[in-house]
Amino acid sequence: MTERIVIATRGSQLALWQAEHLKARLLAVESALAIDFNVITTQGDKILDVALAKVGGKGLFVKEIEQALIDRTADVAVHSMKDVPAELEPGLELIAVSSREVPWDALCAREAVTVDTLPQGAKVGTSSMRRQCQLLARRPDLKIALLRGNVPTRIRKLDEGEFDAIVLAAAGLTRLGMANRITQLLPIELSIPAVAQGVLGLETRAGDQVAEIVRRAIHDEAEARRIAAERSFLLRMGGSCQTPLAAHAVDRDGGIHMVGMCGMPDGSQILHGEVRGSVADAELLGTRLADDLLARGAAEILSATK
Repeated sequence: MTERIVIATRGSQLALWQAEHLKARLLAVESALAIDFNVITTQGDKILDVALAKVGGKGLFVKEIEQALIDRTADVAVHSMKDVPAELEPGLELIAVSSREVPWDALCAREAVTVDTLPQGAKVGTSSMRRQCQLLARRPDLKIALLRGNVPTRIRKLDEGEFDAIVLAAAGLTRLGMANRITQLLPIELSIPAVAQGVLGLETRAGDQVAEIVRRAIHDEAEARRIAAERSFLLRMGGSCQTPLAAHAVDRDGGIHMVGMCGMPDGSQILHGEVRGSVADAELLGTRLADDLLARGAAEILSATK
């Protein structure tokens, strides 16, 4: 039996919340476990003055944590699933996903405004091409500015007046007890979430015995099917952080209903699609949705933004 587990995590407040959440779930199923953290500073944490799209994308939050698994200085890595690339490092596998926290994007401002009632030319902070694209498609007049740093840092920059509003994942704000800062949850018609937004992903070395206890502690099989659909869309699209992409799957009428988006960063062109099908065909649904968008012009968008 596994007696000691080392969890690899980033050192941000939100990442440590995620690691503590996994620890609590593990102890709930095996109270005798000794659990330690290996806190790692990733390249994504170090490079804060450049858009992620220009320096390697959200995978910069994952690479060093995966290396800890490969080096055996950690047994399980806990990720924000939306940061995990569509293809993993050889020898590693995603063995569990959590239930999803609220998946939507959230507008935060100092006053009670929405995207539609922001002043003309308002300065909005985000680090996401996906959010930028969908905001500008709705409000071409907005001035989108780079916003990096952890959640408390981003809120502080808003409070200090650097931005009129910022857009963050509602899941992170909720987990940190900061949901009161949300002035609008962005509806899916305005902003389709990132693939797997709001879900934690647990990664181990392939075949490691720790996988069984991690799955017992936290795995949500129904969520895993929805995530499989979303990630198959991402894999088929073959996009990067330079290309605004989004997909979100839900259970509906006994099957899966999924919507997706691909667009230009400036919001000048944006394609939407949707598919429905059997839960058993989750990955196929994501591929079908991607093929539909590619056939309608997404291939040209991907080419133009790479």
